[in-house]
Amino acid sequence: MELVNFTRPAKSDDRFWDLLDEAEAVLRRLDLPYRVLDICAGDLGDKAARQIDLEVWAPADDTDEGPAEGGRWLEVSSVSNFRDYQARRAGLRFRPERHESAEYLHTLNGSGVAVPRVLVAIMEYYQNDDGTITVPEPLRPYLGGMETIEGSEKIGEAAVGAGEKE
Repeated sequence: MELVNFTRPAKSDDRFWDLLDEAEAVLRRLDLPYRVLDICAGDLGDKAARQIDLEVWAPADDTDEGPAEGGRWLEVSSVSNFRDYQARRAGLRFRPERHESAEYLHTLNGSGVAVPRVLVAIMEYYQNDDGTITVPEPLRPYLGGMETIEGSEKIGEAAVGAGEKE
């Protein structure tokens, strides 16, 4: 899911922080450990004026180094301010007042959250000793009030109909 925002230059920085807060709010509500990376100018490329990434910690994935042995950080959201770069190329302008000259809009992009990666983090952090997964409180209304998800040893077979004959 991509969040795209068109705004006046004077509101550009405020809107950037709003988009970032919206993405962070999801991770805060799910109580997942995450970090905020302010991407340095040398890694931005030539389009974005500013970019901040959000990453969740995946303890079971050991392909990178992190705060503990094993595990790695997974990028789940990225918010970028392109200022007038995209608007100039697309000809996106606005007129502040009738008598004033047209100005280029500022464009901002933010990924909502990478759902598969957030699901991985939820399964890792909310898994119980018996293999069930406690559904985080904020997600329960969307799952009919379900509090836990039960596993099945044959879930893969059931999903593809393995072993069934006609």
